[in-house]
Amino acid sequence: MRYVLKSNFIIGLFSLIFLAACAPTTRPVAPSAETGAVNPVEAVNHLESEIAAARQDQLNVLSPNEFAKAEAFYRQAKKDLEKEGEIADILKDVTAARTHLKNAAKNAKVARTIFPEVIESRKIARAAGATKLGKKYTRVEEEFLDLTRAIEKNNIHYAQRNSAKVNEDYRALELRAIKTETIGEVRTLIDQAEKAGAKKSAPRSLAFAKKQLEETDAFITANPYAKVEMNQKADEALFMARRLLTITDQSKKLQYMKPEETALWMENILFEITQQTSARDMREQSFNTQVDNILESIKSLQEDNRFMAGKLKSQRSEIETLNQKMAAKEKILTVQAAEKQFNQRFNEVQNYFEANEAEVYKQGNQLVIRLRIIQFPIGQAIILPKNYPLLSKVQQAIRTFGEPSVVIEGHTDSTGTTQVNQHLSEQRAEAVREYLIANQTLPAYKIVAAGYGSERPLASNATPEGRAINRRIDVIISPEAKPRR
Repeated sequence: MRYVLKSNFIIGLFSLIFLAACAPTTRPVAPSAETGAVNPVEAVNHLESEIAAARQDQLNVLSPNEFAKAEAFYRQAKKDLEKEGEIADILKDVTAARTHLKNAAKNAKVARTIFPEVIESRKIARAAGATKLGKKYTRVEEEFLDLTRAIEKNNIHYAQRNSAKVNEDYRALELRAIKTETIGEVRTLIDQAEKAGAKKSAPRSLAFAKKQLEETDAFITANPYAKVEMNQKADEALFMARRLLTITDQSKKLQYMKPEETALWMENILFEITQQTSARDMREQSFNTQVDNILESIKSLQEDNRFMAGKLKSQRSEIETLNQKMAAKEKILTVQAAEKQFNQRFNEVQNYFEANEAEVYKQGNQLVIRLRIIQFPIGQAIILPKNYPLLSKVQQAIRTFGEPSVVIEGHTDSTGTTQVNQHLSEQRAEAVREYLIANQTLPAYKIVAAGYGSERPLASNATPEGRAINRRIDVIISPEAKPRR
C-alpha cells in the first residue's frame, strides 16, 4: 500500500512539473521596432498577416481559445485605427493580440508533440472529403477541439487518454469519405455514362472504368492504412470515370459524322493548336507529322520561356542591387512622398482590370483586389484555364509593388455546412497561392493563404445575387515598409 501511494506521489509530481513547463505565458510582449510597431498602420497590417499565417498553420484549431482572443484584439485594433483612435490603445491591442498568438503557438507545439498522429489523420480525412459528411464530421471535429482545448487548460492527461479514439474516428471518416464521396461519385459518373449510351458508344472505356472502380473499392477495404496508395487509386478511378463520360460523348458525335468530316474535324483541332504555338502549317502532312510539329514547337517555346525567366530574374537582381545602393545614399522618403507613390501605383493597378473583373480599392496603406469573376468548379478548388488571364493581371499588379507581402483570402457563401465552407475556402485560397508561386510572382514566404468560409459576408446570403458576391477571392497587397522608387 505504501509502495502504491509513493508511486502515485511521484507520478503526480512529474505531471505537475510537465504542466508547469507547458503553461502558456500571459505576459504582454512590447511592440517590436523590427515589425514597425511604432507606426499603428504598419503594426495592424503586419498583425493581419501574422494572423493569416497562424490560421494557415492551423493555430485556429490547435489552440482555438487563444487564437480567438488574438483575432478579437486584432479586430478592435483595426476598428480603432479606422476611427483614428488613440495610438497607444491601438498598439496595446496589437501587443495583446501578439501575446495570444504566441500562447497559441506554444499550445500548438504541445498538441503536435502529444498527438501528432491525430493531427495527420485529421488532415488526410479533410483532404479525402470528410468535411462533406455533415454531422458525422462535426462530431469528430468537436472531439478534436476538446483535445486542443484540454491542452490550453493544461489538462494533458485528458488529451493523452482520448487521442487514440479521436484518431480512429478520423481514420473511419477518411475511409467513409473516400468510399462515399470519391467512389460514390465514380459510381454516379459511370451510371450517367451508361444512361448516355456508353455500352454502345464506348464499351472498352466503360469496362475499364468499372474495373478501376472494383479494384479501388477492394483495395480500400483490404488496405485501410495504405493511405498514399488508397488516395492515388481513388483519384485514378475518378479520373477514368470522368474520362468515360467524355469518350462517350465524343464517340456518339463521331457516329454521325462521315469519314471526311471526321478527318477535317481532327485537322481543324491540330491547325488551331498550330496557330497558337506559331508552328508551321503542315496540313499537307500526316496527322502524326502534324502532332510532332506541334510538340516540337511547344518544346521550343518552353525553352525560350525558361531562358527569358532566367534573364528576367537576373535583371531583377541587378535592379534590386542598384536600388539598394541608391537607397543607402538617399534620405528616407517622407510620408507624403510614400503616399503619393502608393496612389500612383494604385491608379496604375486600377487600369489593369475591367470593372466586371475586379474591384480595386485602398485599405489603409494596403491595396485590395477583390476578384469578381474568378470561378471554380462546384465544390472544388481547381484553377480553370479561363481564369489565367485574370490571374496574370493579378501577377502584374503584385509586381507593380516590387516584392510586397501578399495575403490570399478565400470566402464562400453560407450554402452548406460551416466545415465544408471553411475547408473549401482554404483550398481555393491555397490554389491561388500555389499558382502565383509556380509562376514566380513572389517567393513562397511572401504569400500567405487563409480561408474564412462564410465568416465575412459582404451581402445577404438570402438572395442568389448576395451569395454570388460573397463567393470571392481577395488579394491583399502590403507594400514594403521601406518606400521604393
